[in-house]
Amino acid sequence: MTEPSAARPIGVFDSGIGGLSVLQALRHELPHEDFVYFADSGNAPYGDAKGEVFVQQRTLAIARWLRSRHDIKALVVACNTATAAAVEQLRADLPDLPAIGVEPALKPAAACSQTHHVGVLATRGTVDSMRFQRLLQAHSAHTHFAVQACDGLARAIEQSTEEPLPATESAERIRALCAHYAGALGRFGHKTNEMDTLVLGCTHYVFAKDELRALVGPDVQILDTGAAVARQTRRILAQDGELADVQVEVPGGIRLYTTGQLVALQSAAERWLQLPAESCEALNNA
Repeated sequence: MTEPSAARPIGVFDSGIGGLSVLQALRHELPHEDFVYFADSGNAPYGDAKGEVFVQQRTLAIARWLRSRHDIKALVVACNTATAAAVEQLRADLPDLPAIGVEPALKPAAACSQTHHVGVLATRGTVDSMRFQRLLQAHSAHTHFAVQACDGLARAIEQSTEEPLPATESAERIRALCAHYAGALGRFGHKTNEMDTLVLGCTHYVFAKDELRALVGPDVQILDTGAAVARQTRRILAQDGELADVQVEVPGGIRLYTTGQLVALQSAAERWLQLPAESCEALNNA
């Protein structure tokens, strides 16, 4: 018997474990949906050193795998670098698959900043992309954006879930990188020429929010895109009549896959989403 269209899962993809922050928001917004998460940790991070062509090839390959293996009804590209490099090509090559991307929250930052000075932390792949430059230009009329490429930060967050790096050493490395890059942006605060808003332009960085909060102070707004992406996903599915049956009281299921270390994904899934190890699986040839 053919599965009802709306009962199919939503695919979520990231270069690694950073997209779990978006999956977290999606689960909150769409608790009755099934999700399939793909962490391409064997090739992470995309934003530090991978070229645009490589990211495009991986994005398309993963989208096709998720569709052929799991018959996904939509794909959330939970990676700023992959969105910037590949989402337009993805939509052109797979026009029947709704694709929701993520991008740094420059528009809401410009709208809510009182000092009109905003800091942006992102990967080099995102910062150097034409898509980001267009976004920056579109919202810079009345807001000054200080942009910092954070080489190594996404990788450090990725490694924090891997063995055998000690937890204390891993945490200290993340703190040091956050301090370096936040410091490079300039002064945070609510005085003239100070940044009162910080945009996290990489889904990995959400998992370093506590470290960044300690650096920029309690009154600075820190924006990420997880909740906005989850709301957009709901809107698109509703328009297409593809929302899961909300009458079903059982929460949706989640399967997670990785091209990297299985123990790392299991650790991240348990730490940030309270999911059991059995929900994770390693892929060797995807």
